[in-house]
Amino acid sequence: MRRIAIGDIHGCLTALATIFKAINPSLDDVIITLGDYVDRGPNSKGVIDHLIEFQKHHHLIHLMGNHEIQMIRALETHQDKERFLSDLCGGKDTLNSYGGSFDDIPEDHWEFIRSAKLYHELDKHILVHAGITSQTPVDQQDQETYYYQRFYSQKPHISGKTIVCGHTIQGDLPNNQGHAICLDTCAYGGGWLSALDIDNGQIWQTNEQGQSREMWLKDI
Repeated sequence: MRRIAIGDIHGCLTALATIFKAINPSLDDVIITLGDYVDRGPNSKGVIDHLIEFQKHHHLIHLMGNHEIQMIRALETHQDKERFLSDLCGGKDTLNSYGGSFDDIPEDHWEFIRSAKLYHELDKHILVHAGITSQTPVDQQDQETYYYQRFYSQKPHISGKTIVCGHTIQGDLPNNQGHAICLDTCAYGGGWLSALDIDNGQIWQTNEQGQSREMWLKDI
């Protein structure tokens, strides 16, 4: 059994489909996606369709990203809707992939988004979208911290476990600080989608051109 984390996807369906081909997950493998499935990239609908279908036959744990929480909140207040649709967030790209409006989003997609976990804790790792406060138990964090903390603010956690996160763009390669690893390598902006085998350190990267490459965490 492998345990593999995948960083911020942001509507990049080609990169996602290519990384699944590269990983070739078995039925015993556990795939943990770190959030930010929607916005900015060209095909948020296709990404969620792909993950829902994958989840029917494989063990997928999907975490909540700040772009998912912004999408949920866009239905709650006018201010949140304006933020979601702004260029800063990229929600217009998401709606366009569905047909142009919130009414075009199917209920099973809303269910997938709303059912995302805040974090996933393993024996030696804590997986979360953005990060966690170092001196607070993982289950007692301010909820906004899970979505919005920046990687440069991540200190060693009191549990002694390694944090695996996304959210803060690192350039072409993941960033390994020992106590924390960031897998956001800007798939939507001409960069790469990154996946990490948490136990052996193997890394896969793919992009929207359908290219792929492999490396090891110890070598970067």
